[in-house]
Amino acid sequence: MAENAVTVTHPPESKRSLWRIPAFVLFKDARLVFKMDSLGLEILRIAFPAALALAADPIASLIDTAFIGRIGPVELAAVGVSIAIFNQASKITIFPLVSITTSFVAEEDTLGKVSPEAVRKCEDSEKCGGNRNNEMKELTPEDEVADNLEKDAATNTDHAKEPENGSNTSTCKSSSKTENTEVKRGKRHIPSASTALILGSLLGLLQAVFLIFGAKTLLGVMGVKRDSPMRKPALKYLTLRSLGAPAVLLSLAMQGVFRGFKDTKTPLYATVAGDLTNIILDPIFMFVLRLGVSGAAIAHVLSQYLISLILFWRLMKQVNLLPPNMKDLQFGRFLKNGILLLARVIAVTFCVTLAASMAARLGSTPMAAFQICLQVWMTSSLLADGLAVAGQAILACAFAEKDYKKVTAAASRVLQMSFVLGVGLAVVVGVGLYFGSGIFSKDASVLHVISIGVPFVAATQPINSIAFVFDGVNFGASDFAYTAYSMVFVAGASIASLFLLSKSNGFIGIWIALTIYMALRCFAGVWRMGTGTGPWRFLRNS
Repeated sequence: MAENAVTVTHPPESKRSLWRIPAFVLFKDARLVFKMDSLGLEILRIAFPAALALAADPIASLIDTAFIGRIGPVELAAVGVSIAIFNQASKITIFPLVSITTSFVAEEDTLGKVSPEAVRKCEDSEKCGGNRNNEMKELTPEDEVADNLEKDAATNTDHAKEPENGSNTSTCKSSSKTENTEVKRGKRHIPSASTALILGSLLGLLQAVFLIFGAKTLLGVMGVKRDSPMRKPALKYLTLRSLGAPAVLLSLAMQGVFRGFKDTKTPLYATVAGDLTNIILDPIFMFVLRLGVSGAAIAHVLSQYLISLILFWRLMKQVNLLPPNMKDLQFGRFLKNGILLLARVIAVTFCVTLAASMAARLGSTPMAAFQICLQVWMTSSLLADGLAVAGQAILACAFAEKDYKKVTAAASRVLQMSFVLGVGLAVVVGVGLYFGSGIFSKDASVLHVISIGVPFVAATQPINSIAFVFDGVNFGASDFAYTAYSMVFVAGASIASLFLLSKSNGFIGIWIALTIYMALRCFAGVWRMGTGTGPWRFLRNS
């Protein structure tokens, strides 16, 4: 009987050693991907509202595109170029801020619940999460980080007794009751929140000035020359929409704060209110008042200011936005990590903007078709960002608590969910765009070019979903340095493929290059975790 007991209790040595390979963590407990345990519910509570909020603005842009498409293909192409410029400028300025804010706020809020004194020390030294390192992981040598993680993992053996799905009941787990209790006790003091709002406001003003005074030059760089029929409507739209830049950046900075609190419902409500306003005002300004593309821009700007007002009102009720001391503001901490992500975002947005520029050089018809395909591509893919937000918030919290059991479980679960989501999106997007492209344009030439891009837009959905979620996972681990450096290499290869393939294959070549770009992004994420390096080195000993 003793021999039988031994045989039943211990799995084969080969199986045990197999799961010690970091790469296989990606497939661990894959059968639980649809399980509604505490971890699955926590992910969905954060991801679903976040996905809806993230998709709401691109959907509003799609509706803008549909309305503008009724005016004509020239106007549609012009607005496409203007949106590409505006989005690039916005991502360059806000994406580092939002990503850093989410991780820092989640960490500070978690440390405040576990040990309020840790937050006070954090404020005094501008360094949060002393248990994780003196600074964030990316700012310390990799070997030192790995050693700290391994020591923490070794002393954290009590987590091994928890269920394999990682559904523990740590303070990292969010609940509405906890949040409500926190608010009733008084406003939270989160230095990162105050810092993010100040930086968001300043960057918004700078972006508005830059776009307004540099509109003509930027349009020229994008291939819209002075004699182009797209020039006049593109200049009108870009100039007017730039007036909304301060509201856009401030609202996104506040969304980063709410994400750090694992509250994605508040940003959703504000975004839906703003986008519904945009949809209602679009036909009024464009057709009733006959303002054309200018009306579309004005409607969008007004909706963004409404979103900012709603978020600011809600945030004031929960957070003390005026720090007791200016020293509490963490500009140095934000800048150190922001520079890393700035390089990353420039690389990301340059690839997409270059693709739009290449399409614009092919003429107004290919550019109009590319704009429609790109909007659908980005809107559908951004749904995966909901999972990325959930992964980032949960992992940042779990790393702060040194709960590496939950880190592993949450990372593998959100990545597996992203693949399932991507497969579903591939079917929906492929069928929807193929049969529904007529709502965006009635021009037969534009519809024909769209049909050429449909296979690429649909087939890349699983790759896109995994790549976007890996971004959130790495941000949750505060692995900002690797995400920055790897993206620069990915961008270099993608830019080269864009130049080569667009010249030889035109519209199809552009989409092949974008497919290569997303595949490389996905590979970079798999490589980091799969090799068990950086903040993931603890996987080798787990």
